[in-house]
Amino acid sequence: MFLFFALATLQALQLYNFTTYLMMQQFTKTDLNKTLYVKQSFADTSRVWHQIDANGISIGRLAVVVANLLSGKGKVSNCDFWDMGDFVVVNNIDKMLITGNKLIDKEYYTYSGYKGNLKTTALKDMMRKDPANVLRLAVRGMLARNKLRAKRLMRLKSFVGTSTKFDYMKPKEFVIKSVA
Repeated sequence: MFLFFALATLQALQLYNFTTYLMMQQFTKTDLNKTLYVKQSFADTSRVWHQIDANGISIGRLAVVVANLLSGKGKVSNCDFWDMGDFVVVNNIDKMLITGNKLIDKEYYTYSGYKGNLKTTALKDMMRKDPANVLRLAVRGMLARNKLRAKRLMRLKSFVGTSTKFDYMKPKEFVIKSVA
């Protein structure tokens, strides 16, 4: 009955095609105050793989872009309390650009909880030992401090040099413009 009425009205108005008319029927004046959310199952199936080359890009600029991709900020279906982000593969992290005197001045701290056991490590030593951890800590500091942060960080894959490990997922090349 409704379909017949919709078709008759559609023929009378001759303004919209049938799909647009049905979409207009879903959102009436009373429904405008309701918030529409995309289901979590849709987020799990719509994850995209991005590949970034970190050669010559500063670590802070790279960490901002990676954090936004991991949290899904650029998506239309972004939601604070659901994990809507994508996978990110970062290559050539050993060639990241570190500006200023950060190699010498910046220090990372670890504390076991025992008295006198605060250990400091310079950025220069961290880059020599494990540059993937440097990027992971920078991205970790830019993600929201909630229950989703650990899940988002698990989707960050970083490699020294180039890697073809995740090429079967067909990652999209994501280009970051370096400011020089």
